[in-house]
Amino acid sequence: MNFLAHLHIAYRCNSDLAGNLLGDFVKGDPYASYTTKVANGIKLHRFVDSFTDKHEVMKQGKSYFPEELRRFAPIALDLFWDHCLASRWAQYHPNNLDHFCDYAARKIGLIDYHVPERFSVVNKRVWEGRWLQSYVDFDNLEHALYRMSTRSSRMAALAYCFESIDKNYQELSSLFPTLYGDVLVASKGYVESLPQN
Repeated sequence: MNFLAHLHIAYRCNSDLAGNLLGDFVKGDPYASYTTKVANGIKLHRFVDSFTDKHEVMKQGKSYFPEELRRFAPIALDLFWDHCLASRWAQYHPNNLDHFCDYAARKIGLIDYHVPERFSVVNKRVWEGRWLQSYVDFDNLEHALYRMSTRSSRMAALAYCFESIDKNYQELSSLFPTLYGDVLVASKGYVESLPQN
């Protein structure tokens, strides 16, 4: 799952939105550096990533990529799942996507504690570039994967992943409701197991 899904899952689970975005930027024990509320959000983000990576749907999804791209497929699929969520938004949230993104940006804009510099940079770009809304348009996925592929030579193969998603769009798209439904249920249960104070 990518940014949009993490924020939506956080909303559904009444978890801290900023904490859930911080999950990719904070290493180690989050309770040592953040309040319980924020740390729980970071933990939920990590849980969602782990649950998704191990899900049977991800194994099926990876099978649509050539063997040489399968190790990059989970990254590409995380972006694709956000496209699936954005394009079916009305099935998962009562308010429109723009309204939700405005709400999330306002909540995250209230951060009054130290965050990694990289998070600050990405967070600013997410809202200024309207990344989450852009996921509705499938063609934007190709641009996003290309941008990611240029960050380092190790990620260059991501630029070639779009073709597999495009070619197998219907098959991959049909996997999303099962995956996301399972993630939502599992996330609710996980949040209930976290410390509350």
